[in-house]
Amino acid sequence: MNLSRSKINALLALALFTFAFLAAEFRFDVNVGLLAGAERVVIAQGFILGASVIGFIGYAPLLGLAQRKGQPQAVVSAAVPIAILGLTQIQSPTGSLALEILGCLAFLGLGLLGAATHYAFSLAFQDDPKLATGAGAAYAAGILMQFAVNLLNCGGIAELIVLGTVTIAISALSAVPLKAAESPNPTVSPFAEPSHALAKQACWSIALVMILACLFSTLDNVVTFSNAHGTIAVQTWPRLFLAASGLVAGIVFDLAERRYMGLIMLGVTVLSTISILAVEAGADPNLGLVVFYLSSGFFVTFFTATFTQLAPRMHTPALWAGMGRAANNVCAFTTSGISLALVTSGNVAIIMIGALMLLVAASVAFVAAGLFRLPQTEQEREREQLAEEALAAPTIEEQRQAFIANHALTPREVDVLIAVTQDERPLKQVAEELGISMRMVQRHLSSIYQKTDTQTRAGLTKAFPSA
Repeated sequence: MNLSRSKINALLALALFTFAFLAAEFRFDVNVGLLAGAERVVIAQGFILGASVIGFIGYAPLLGLAQRKGQPQAVVSAAVPIAILGLTQIQSPTGSLALEILGCLAFLGLGLLGAATHYAFSLAFQDDPKLATGAGAAYAAGILMQFAVNLLNCGGIAELIVLGTVTIAISALSAVPLKAAESPNPTVSPFAEPSHALAKQACWSIALVMILACLFSTLDNVVTFSNAHGTIAVQTWPRLFLAASGLVAGIVFDLAERRYMGLIMLGVTVLSTISILAVEAGADPNLGLVVFYLSSGFFVTFFTATFTQLAPRMHTPALWAGMGRAANNVCAFTTSGISLALVTSGNVAIIMIGALMLLVAASVAFVAAGLFRLPQTEQEREREQLAEEALAAPTIEEQRQAFIANHALTPREVDVLIAVTQDERPLKQVAEELGISMRMVQRHLSSIYQKTDTQTRAGLTKAFPSA
Protein backbone atom coordinates (compact mmCIF):
# COMPACT_ATOMS: atom_id res chain seq x y z
CA MET A 1 0.00 0.00 0.00
CA ASN A 2 1.43 3.37 -1.05
CA LEU A 3 0.87 5.50 2.05
CA SER A 4 0.91 9.25 1.58
CA ARG A 5 0.53 11.66 4.48
CA SER A 6 -3.17 12.13 3.76
CA LYS A 7 -3.72 8.36 3.76
CA ILE A 8 -1.89 7.90 7.05
CA ASN A 9 -3.95 10.68 8.63
CA ALA A 10 -7.17 9.12 7.29
CA LEU A 11 -6.23 5.67 8.60
CA LEU A 12 -5.36 7.03 12.04
CA ALA A 13 -8.57 9.06 12.19
CA LEU A 14 -10.72 6.05 11.26
CA ALA A 15 -8.90 3.81 13.76
CA LEU A 16 -9.28 6.35 16.57
CA PHE A 17 -12.96 6.85 15.76
CA THR A 18 -13.55 3.09 15.90
CA PHE A 19 -11.83 2.95 19.28
CA ALA A 20 -13.69 5.95 20.72
CA PHE A 21 -17.10 4.81 19.47
CA LEU A 22 -16.77 1.22 20.72
CA ALA A 23 -15.12 2.18 24.01
CA ALA A 24 -17.84 4.73 24.76
CA GLU A 25 -20.57 2.27 23.76
CA PHE A 26 -19.11 -0.45 25.98
CA ARG A 27 -18.82 1.86 29.02
CA PHE A 28 -22.32 3.17 28.41
CA ASP A 29 -23.75 -0.37 28.31
CA VAL A 30 -21.95 -1.34 31.51
CA ASN A 31 -23.15 1.70 33.44
CA VAL A 32 -26.74 1.44 32.18
CA GLY A 33 -26.73 -2.20 33.30
CA LEU A 34 -25.53 -1.19 36.75
CA LEU A 35 -28.01 1.67 37.15
CA ALA A 36 -31.12 0.43 35.33
CA GLY A 37 -30.72 -3.32 34.95
CA ALA A 38 -29.72 -5.62 32.12
CA GLU A 39 -33.11 -5.42 30.38
CA ARG A 40 -32.66 -1.67 29.87
CA VAL A 41 -29.25 -1.94 28.20
CA VAL A 42 -30.41 -2.88 24.69
CA ILE A 43 -33.11 -0.16 24.61
CA ALA A 44 -30.70 2.51 25.88
CA GLN A 45 -28.11 1.34 23.38
CA GLY A 46 -30.67 1.90 20.64
CA PHE A 47 -31.05 5.52 21.76
CA ILE A 48 -27.35 6.32 21.50
CA LEU A 49 -27.06 4.59 18.12
CA GLY A 50 -29.98 6.69 16.89
CA ALA A 51 -28.23 9.84 18.11
CA SER A 52 -25.08 8.82 16.22
CA VAL A 53 -27.14 8.45 13.04
CA ILE A 54 -28.28 12.06 13.39
CA GLY A 55 -24.61 13.05 13.57
CA PHE A 56 -23.67 10.98 10.52
CA ILE A 57 -26.55 12.35 8.42
CA GLY A 58 -26.25 15.91 9.73
CA TYR A 59 -22.55 16.28 8.97
CA ALA A 60 -22.96 16.96 5.23
CA PRO A 61 -25.47 19.86 5.49
CA LEU A 62 -23.54 21.36 8.40
CA LEU A 63 -20.32 21.10 6.39
CA GLY A 64 -22.02 22.83 3.45
CA LEU A 65 -23.14 25.65 5.74
CA ALA A 66 -19.67 25.97 7.23
CA GLN A 67 -18.11 26.04 3.76
CA ARG A 68 -20.35 28.90 2.70
CA LYS A 69 -19.12 30.84 5.73
CA GLY A 70 -15.51 30.04 4.91
CA GLN A 71 -14.97 27.81 7.96
CA PRO A 72 -15.07 24.19 6.73
CA GLN A 73 -13.41 22.86 9.90
CA ALA A 74 -16.04 24.37 12.21
CA VAL A 75 -18.19 21.23 12.23
CA VAL A 76 -15.55 18.84 13.60
CA SER A 77 -14.30 21.54 15.97
CA ALA A 78 -17.80 21.98 17.43
CA ALA A 79 -18.31 18.21 17.68
CA VAL A 80 -15.41 17.78 20.11
CA PRO A 81 -16.88 19.62 23.16
CA ILE A 82 -20.28 18.04 22.46
CA ALA A 83 -18.77 14.57 22.55
CA ILE A 84 -16.59 15.24 25.60
CA LEU A 85 -19.52 16.67 27.57
CA GLY A 86 -21.52 13.50 27.02
CA LEU A 87 -18.52 11.24 27.61
CA THR A 88 -18.05 12.83 31.03
CA GLN A 89 -21.48 11.55 32.10
CA ILE A 90 -20.85 8.13 30.54
CA GLN A 91 -17.68 7.70 32.57
CA SER A 92 -19.09 9.08 35.85
CA PRO A 93 -22.89 8.78 35.67
CA THR A 94 -25.02 10.70 38.20
CA GLY A 95 -28.23 8.87 37.36
CA SER A 96 -29.90 6.63 34.81
CA LEU A 97 -31.84 9.40 33.04
CA ALA A 98 -28.86 11.77 32.90
CA LEU A 99 -26.68 8.95 31.60
CA GLU A 100 -29.06 8.20 28.73
CA ILE A 101 -29.67 11.85 27.78
CA LEU A 102 -26.02 12.92 27.86
CA GLY A 103 -25.03 9.59 26.33
CA CYS A 104 -27.11 10.55 23.30
CA LEU A 105 -25.30 13.89 23.24
CA ALA A 106 -21.94 12.14 23.27
CA PHE A 107 -22.90 9.90 20.37
CA LEU A 108 -24.29 12.84 18.42
CA GLY A 109 -20.82 14.37 18.60
CA LEU A 110 -19.17 11.05 17.79
CA GLY A 111 -21.51 10.67 14.80
CA LEU A 112 -20.35 14.03 13.43
CA LEU A 113 -16.72 13.04 13.92
CA GLY A 114 -17.40 9.62 12.38
CA ALA A 115 -18.87 11.18 9.25
CA ALA A 116 -15.82 13.43 8.97
CA THR A 117 -13.39 10.50 9.32
CA HIS A 118 -15.18 8.44 6.68
CA TYR A 119 -15.26 11.44 4.33
CA ALA A 120 -11.53 12.04 4.80
CA PHE A 121 -10.85 8.33 4.26
CA SER A 122 -12.95 8.33 1.08
CA LEU A 123 -11.04 11.29 -0.34
CA ALA A 124 -7.63 9.90 0.60
CA PHE A 125 -8.26 6.39 -0.74
CA GLN A 126 -10.29 7.26 -3.84
CA ASP A 127 -9.46 4.76 -6.62
CA ASP A 128 -6.87 3.08 -4.36
CA PRO A 129 -6.75 -0.69 -5.02
CA LYS A 130 -6.14 -1.25 -1.29
CA LEU A 131 -9.15 0.72 -0.05
CA ALA A 132 -10.75 -2.26 1.70
CA THR A 133 -7.42 -3.25 3.24
CA GLY A 134 -7.11 0.25 4.65
CA ALA A 135 -10.64 0.12 6.05
CA GLY A 136 -10.01 -3.29 7.62
CA ALA A 137 -6.65 -2.23 9.07
CA ALA A 138 -8.13 0.91 10.63
CA TYR A 139 -10.96 -1.09 12.13
CA ALA A 140 -8.57 -3.72 13.49
CA ALA A 141 -6.36 -1.03 15.03
CA GLY A 142 -9.37 0.55 16.74
CA ILE A 143 -10.47 -2.80 18.15
CA LEU A 144 -6.97 -3.53 19.47
CA MET A 145 -6.85 -0.14 21.18
CA GLN A 146 -10.15 -0.88 22.89
CA PHE A 147 -8.89 -4.32 23.88
CA ALA A 148 -5.78 -2.76 25.44
CA VAL A 149 -7.83 -0.22 27.41
CA ASN A 150 -10.18 -2.94 28.68
CA LEU A 151 -7.23 -5.15 29.56
CA LEU A 152 -5.74 -2.34 31.64
CA ASN A 153 -9.14 -1.94 33.28
CA CYS A 154 -9.15 1.80 32.71
CA GLY A 155 -12.24 3.63 33.79
CA GLY A 156 -13.53 6.85 35.24
CA ILE A 157 -11.22 9.85 34.91
CA ALA A 158 -8.40 7.89 33.25
CA GLU A 159 -10.62 6.60 30.43
CA LEU A 160 -12.29 9.99 30.07
CA ILE A 161 -8.89 11.62 29.54
CA VAL A 162 -8.02 9.00 26.93
CA LEU A 163 -11.31 9.41 25.07
CA GLY A 164 -11.17 13.21 25.28
CA THR A 165 -7.67 13.22 23.82
CA VAL A 166 -8.76 10.82 21.09
CA THR A 167 -11.73 12.97 20.06
CA ILE A 168 -9.44 15.99 19.72
CA ALA A 169 -7.02 13.91 17.63
CA ILE A 170 -9.87 12.69 15.41
CA SER A 171 -10.91 16.29 14.80
CA ALA A 172 -7.39 17.26 13.74
CA LEU A 173 -6.68 14.18 11.62
CA SER A 174 -10.02 14.09 9.79
CA ALA A 175 -9.92 17.77 8.86
CA VAL A 176 -10.57 17.82 5.10
CA PRO A 177 -8.08 20.00 3.19
CA LEU A 178 -9.58 23.42 2.50
CA LYS A 179 -9.41 23.15 -1.28
CA ALA A 180 -11.18 19.78 -1.29
CA ALA A 181 -13.73 20.94 1.24
CA GLU A 182 -14.57 24.10 -0.71
CA SER A 183 -15.29 22.11 -3.84
CA PRO A 184 -19.02 21.35 -4.18
CA ASN A 185 -18.27 17.83 -5.44
CA PRO A 186 -14.56 17.11 -5.05
CA THR A 187 -12.64 14.53 -7.03
CA VAL A 188 -15.59 13.22 -9.03
CA SER A 189 -14.51 10.75 -11.69
CA PRO A 190 -15.10 11.92 -15.29
CA PHE A 191 -16.16 8.36 -16.06
CA ALA A 192 -18.81 8.26 -13.35
CA GLU A 193 -21.76 6.00 -14.00
CA PRO A 194 -25.09 7.60 -14.99
CA SER A 195 -26.82 9.18 -12.03
CA HIS A 196 -29.79 6.77 -12.14
CA ALA A 197 -27.44 3.77 -12.00
CA LEU A 198 -25.56 5.29 -9.08
CA ALA A 199 -28.78 6.10 -7.26
CA LYS A 200 -30.01 2.54 -7.73
CA GLN A 201 -26.74 1.07 -6.51
CA ALA A 202 -26.64 3.42 -3.51
CA CYS A 203 -30.23 2.70 -2.45
CA TRP A 204 -29.85 -1.06 -2.74
CA SER A 205 -26.55 -0.88 -0.86
CA ILE A 206 -28.31 0.92 2.00
CA ALA A 207 -31.05 -1.72 1.97
CA LEU A 208 -28.43 -4.48 1.99
CA VAL A 209 -26.55 -3.01 4.95
CA MET A 210 -29.80 -2.61 6.89
CA ILE A 211 -30.84 -6.20 6.17
CA LEU A 212 -27.45 -7.50 7.24
CA ALA A 213 -27.54 -5.23 10.29
CA CYS A 214 -30.79 -6.88 11.35
CA LEU A 215 -29.03 -10.22 11.42
CA PHE A 216 -26.04 -8.85 13.28
CA SER A 217 -28.20 -6.78 15.62
CA THR A 218 -30.00 -9.90 16.76
CA LEU A 219 -26.77 -11.71 17.62
CA ASP A 220 -25.28 -8.49 19.04
CA ASN A 221 -28.21 -8.27 21.43
CA VAL A 222 -27.57 -11.86 22.48
CA VAL A 223 -23.98 -10.85 23.26
CA THR A 224 -25.00 -7.59 24.98
CA PHE A 225 -27.68 -9.34 27.03
CA SER A 226 -25.29 -12.10 28.09
CA ASN A 227 -22.58 -9.57 28.94
CA ALA A 228 -24.98 -7.54 31.08
CA HIS A 229 -25.90 -10.71 33.01
CA GLY A 230 -22.23 -11.69 33.35
CA THR A 231 -22.54 -14.89 31.29
CA ILE A 232 -19.74 -13.85 28.95
CA ALA A 233 -17.24 -10.97 28.90
CA VAL A 234 -17.16 -9.21 25.55
CA GLN A 235 -14.13 -7.12 26.44
CA THR A 236 -11.76 -10.10 26.65
CA TRP A 237 -10.14 -12.49 24.15
CA PRO A 238 -12.97 -12.75 21.54
CA ARG A 239 -12.21 -9.10 20.62
CA LEU A 240 -8.96 -10.32 19.08
CA PHE A 241 -10.99 -12.37 16.58
CA LEU A 242 -12.92 -9.22 15.69
CA ALA A 243 -9.69 -7.32 14.94
CA ALA A 244 -8.23 -10.22 12.97
CA SER A 245 -11.40 -10.68 10.92
CA GLY A 246 -11.51 -7.00 10.00
CA LEU A 247 -7.93 -7.07 8.72
CA VAL A 248 -8.37 -10.37 6.87
CA ALA A 249 -11.63 -9.11 5.36
CA GLY A 250 -9.91 -6.04 3.90
CA ILE A 251 -7.15 -8.11 2.31
CA VAL A 252 -9.58 -10.70 0.90
CA PHE A 253 -12.06 -8.08 -0.34
CA ASP A 254 -9.34 -6.30 -2.34
CA LEU A 255 -8.59 -9.41 -4.42
CA ALA A 256 -9.48 -9.01 -8.11
CA GLU A 257 -10.32 -5.31 -7.68
CA ARG A 258 -12.97 -6.08 -5.03
CA ARG A 259 -15.12 -8.01 -7.50
CA TYR A 260 -15.42 -10.99 -5.15
CA MET A 261 -16.43 -8.79 -2.22
CA GLY A 262 -20.16 -9.42 -2.61
CA LEU A 263 -19.79 -13.18 -2.94
CA ILE A 264 -17.52 -13.36 0.10
CA MET A 265 -19.88 -11.25 2.17
CA LEU A 266 -22.80 -13.48 1.21
CA GLY A 267 -20.88 -16.48 2.52
CA VAL A 268 -20.20 -14.61 5.76
CA THR A 269 -23.92 -13.77 5.99
CA VAL A 270 -24.81 -17.47 5.77
CA LEU A 271 -22.28 -18.22 8.51
CA SER A 272 -23.75 -15.48 10.70
CA THR A 273 -27.26 -16.82 10.23
CA ILE A 274 -26.12 -20.27 11.29
CA SER A 275 -24.42 -18.70 14.30
CA ILE A 276 -27.66 -17.03 15.42
CA LEU A 277 -29.55 -20.31 15.18
CA ALA A 278 -26.81 -22.23 16.97
CA VAL A 279 -26.59 -19.88 19.94
CA GLU A 280 -30.36 -19.73 20.35
CA ALA A 281 -30.55 -23.53 20.08
CA GLY A 282 -28.25 -23.92 23.06
CA ALA A 283 -24.71 -23.96 21.64
CA ASP A 284 -21.84 -22.74 23.83
CA PRO A 285 -22.25 -18.91 24.01
CA ASN A 286 -18.50 -18.39 23.70
CA LEU A 287 -18.42 -20.43 20.48
CA GLY A 288 -21.25 -18.33 19.10
CA LEU A 289 -19.45 -15.20 20.26
CA VAL A 290 -16.31 -16.13 18.32
CA VAL A 291 -18.31 -16.77 15.14
CA PHE A 292 -20.16 -13.50 15.66
CA TYR A 293 -16.96 -11.50 16.02
CA LEU A 294 -15.34 -13.13 13.01
CA SER A 295 -18.40 -12.28 10.91
CA SER A 296 -18.74 -8.78 12.37
CA GLY A 297 -15.24 -7.79 11.26
CA PHE A 298 -16.12 -8.75 7.69
CA PHE A 299 -19.41 -6.85 7.89
CA VAL A 300 -17.93 -3.58 9.16
CA THR A 301 -15.11 -3.68 6.60
CA PHE A 302 -17.67 -4.49 3.91
CA PHE A 303 -19.99 -1.54 4.50
CA THR A 304 -17.08 0.84 5.10
CA ALA A 305 -15.41 -0.12 1.80
CA THR A 306 -18.70 -0.17 -0.12
CA PHE A 307 -19.70 3.39 0.72
CA THR A 308 -16.28 5.04 0.85
CA GLN A 309 -15.59 3.84 -2.70
CA LEU A 310 -19.08 4.91 -3.80
CA ALA A 311 -19.05 8.37 -2.15
CA PRO A 312 -16.70 10.28 -4.54
CA ARG A 313 -19.07 9.56 -7.45
CA MET A 314 -22.12 10.87 -5.59
CA HIS A 315 -23.33 14.48 -5.59
CA THR A 316 -22.75 14.80 -1.83
CA PRO A 317 -19.66 12.73 -0.98
CA ALA A 318 -19.59 13.94 2.64
CA LEU A 319 -23.02 12.39 3.19
CA TRP A 320 -22.41 9.06 1.49
CA ALA A 321 -18.95 8.22 2.84
CA GLY A 322 -20.32 7.30 6.27
CA MET A 323 -23.68 6.02 5.06
CA GLY A 324 -22.73 2.39 5.75
CA ARG A 325 -22.17 3.07 9.44
CA ALA A 326 -25.30 5.24 9.57
CA ALA A 327 -27.45 2.53 7.94
CA ASN A 328 -26.07 -0.06 10.32
CA ASN A 329 -26.76 2.12 13.36
CA VAL A 330 -30.25 3.18 12.30
CA CYS A 331 -31.22 -0.44 11.80
CA ALA A 332 -29.82 -1.40 15.19
CA PHE A 333 -31.79 1.51 16.67
CA THR A 334 -35.13 0.73 15.01
CA THR A 335 -35.00 -3.05 15.45
CA SER A 336 -33.50 -3.24 18.93
CA GLY A 337 -36.88 -3.72 20.64
CA ILE A 338 -37.99 -6.46 18.25
CA SER A 339 -34.61 -8.12 18.41
CA LEU A 340 -34.60 -8.04 22.21
CA ALA A 341 -38.09 -9.56 22.30
CA LEU A 342 -36.92 -12.39 20.04
CA VAL A 343 -33.81 -12.98 22.11
CA THR A 344 -35.68 -13.11 25.41
CA SER A 345 -38.58 -15.17 24.06
CA GLY A 346 -36.42 -18.19 23.35
CA ASN A 347 -38.68 -19.16 20.41
CA VAL A 348 -36.17 -20.85 18.11
CA ALA A 349 -38.75 -21.46 15.36
CA ILE A 350 -39.57 -17.76 15.00
CA ILE A 351 -35.89 -16.81 15.01
CA MET A 352 -35.16 -19.48 12.39
CA ILE A 353 -37.90 -18.26 10.06
CA GLY A 354 -36.87 -14.64 10.53
CA ALA A 355 -33.21 -15.38 9.92
CA LEU A 356 -33.96 -17.32 6.74
CA MET A 357 -36.20 -14.53 5.46
CA LEU A 358 -33.44 -12.00 6.10
CA LEU A 359 -30.96 -14.24 4.30
CA VAL A 360 -33.20 -14.39 1.22
CA ALA A 361 -33.73 -10.62 1.32
CA ALA A 362 -29.99 -10.07 1.63
CA SER A 363 -29.33 -12.26 -1.42
CA VAL A 364 -31.80 -10.22 -3.48
CA ALA A 365 -30.18 -6.96 -2.30
CA PHE A 366 -26.70 -8.26 -3.15
CA VAL A 367 -27.79 -8.89 -6.74
CA ALA A 368 -29.76 -5.64 -7.08
CA ALA A 369 -26.82 -3.58 -5.76
CA GLY A 370 -24.55 -5.10 -8.43
CA LEU A 371 -22.24 -6.72 -5.90
CA PHE A 372 -22.02 -10.08 -7.66
CA ARG A 373 -19.78 -8.91 -10.49
CA LEU A 374 -17.07 -11.41 -11.32
CA PRO A 375 -13.59 -10.32 -12.46
CA GLN A 376 -13.47 -9.06 -16.04
CA THR A 377 -12.00 -11.09 -18.85
CA GLU A 378 -9.12 -9.59 -20.81
CA GLN A 379 -11.46 -8.83 -23.74
CA GLU A 380 -13.97 -7.09 -21.45
CA ARG A 381 -11.20 -5.05 -19.89
CA GLU A 382 -9.93 -3.97 -23.33
CA ARG A 383 -13.45 -2.99 -24.47
CA GLU A 384 -14.00 -0.96 -21.31
CA GLN A 385 -10.65 0.78 -21.74
CA LEU A 386 -11.43 1.63 -25.36
CA ALA A 387 -14.84 2.99 -24.35
CA GLU A 388 -13.28 5.17 -21.66
CA GLU A 389 -10.65 6.43 -24.10
CA ALA A 390 -13.37 7.26 -26.61
CA LEU A 391 -15.29 9.21 -23.97
CA ALA A 392 -12.14 10.99 -22.85
CA ALA A 393 -10.93 11.88 -26.35
CA PRO A 394 -11.86 15.44 -27.40
CA THR A 395 -14.02 15.92 -30.48
CA ILE A 396 -12.59 17.27 -33.74
CA GLU A 397 -14.19 20.63 -33.03
CA GLU A 398 -12.64 20.70 -29.54
CA GLN A 399 -9.24 19.82 -31.05
CA ARG A 400 -9.61 22.61 -33.59
CA GLN A 401 -10.57 25.16 -30.96
CA ALA A 402 -7.60 24.08 -28.85
CA PHE A 403 -5.27 24.44 -31.88
CA ILE A 404 -6.58 27.94 -32.55
CA ALA A 405 -6.32 28.99 -28.91
CA ASN A 406 -2.85 27.49 -28.41
CA HIS A 407 -1.45 29.39 -31.40
CA ALA A 408 -3.32 32.65 -30.71
CA LEU A 409 -4.81 32.91 -34.19
CA THR A 410 -6.95 35.94 -35.02
CA PRO A 411 -10.50 35.52 -36.38
CA ARG A 412 -9.40 36.38 -39.92
CA GLU A 413 -6.44 33.99 -39.67
CA VAL A 414 -8.88 31.29 -38.61
CA ASP A 415 -10.96 31.95 -41.73
CA VAL A 416 -7.87 31.64 -43.90
CA LEU A 417 -6.68 28.54 -42.03
CA ILE A 418 -9.97 26.70 -42.52
CA ALA A 419 -10.16 27.68 -46.18
CA VAL A 420 -6.62 26.61 -47.14
CA THR A 421 -6.79 23.29 -45.24
CA GLN A 422 -10.17 22.17 -46.59
CA ASP A 423 -8.82 21.29 -50.03
CA GLU A 424 -6.20 22.33 -52.57
CA ARG A 425 -8.11 25.24 -54.09
CA PRO A 426 -5.90 28.09 -55.38
CA LEU A 427 -5.19 31.00 -53.06
CA LYS A 428 -6.83 33.32 -55.59
CA GLN A 429 -10.11 31.44 -55.14
CA VAL A 430 -9.69 31.59 -51.36
CA ALA A 431 -9.24 35.36 -51.58
CA GLU A 432 -12.38 35.75 -53.69
CA GLU A 433 -14.48 33.62 -51.32
CA LEU A 434 -13.27 35.55 -48.27
CA GLY A 435 -13.67 38.92 -50.05
CA ILE A 436 -10.08 40.01 -49.45
CA SER A 437 -7.08 40.59 -51.68
CA MET A 438 -4.59 37.93 -52.73
CA ARG A 439 -1.84 39.84 -50.90
CA MET A 440 -3.88 39.84 -47.69
CA VAL A 441 -4.40 36.08 -47.92
CA GLN A 442 -0.64 35.57 -48.32
CA ARG A 443 0.07 37.89 -45.38
CA HIS A 444 -2.34 35.99 -43.12
CA LEU A 445 -0.93 32.69 -44.30
CA SER A 446 2.63 33.78 -43.50
CA SER A 447 1.53 34.77 -40.02
CA ILE A 448 -0.17 31.42 -39.55
CA TYR A 449 3.00 29.57 -40.65
CA GLN A 450 5.04 31.52 -38.12
CA LYS A 451 2.61 30.99 -35.24
CA THR A 452 2.11 27.26 -35.92
CA ASP A 453 5.77 26.54 -36.72
CA THR A 454 4.89 25.18 -40.18
CA GLN A 455 6.39 26.07 -43.55
CA THR A 456 4.05 24.72 -46.20
CA ARG A 457 0.36 24.45 -46.86
CA ALA A 458 0.63 20.66 -46.73
CA GLY A 459 2.34 20.81 -43.34
CA LEU A 460 -0.32 23.18 -42.04
CA THR A 461 -3.08 20.86 -43.30
CA LYS A 462 -1.44 17.95 -41.50
CA ALA A 463 -1.10 19.89 -38.23
CA PHE A 464 -4.65 21.25 -38.21
CA PRO A 465 -7.19 18.58 -37.05
CA SER A 466 -9.29 17.49 -40.00
CA ALA A 467 -13.05 17.17 -39.90
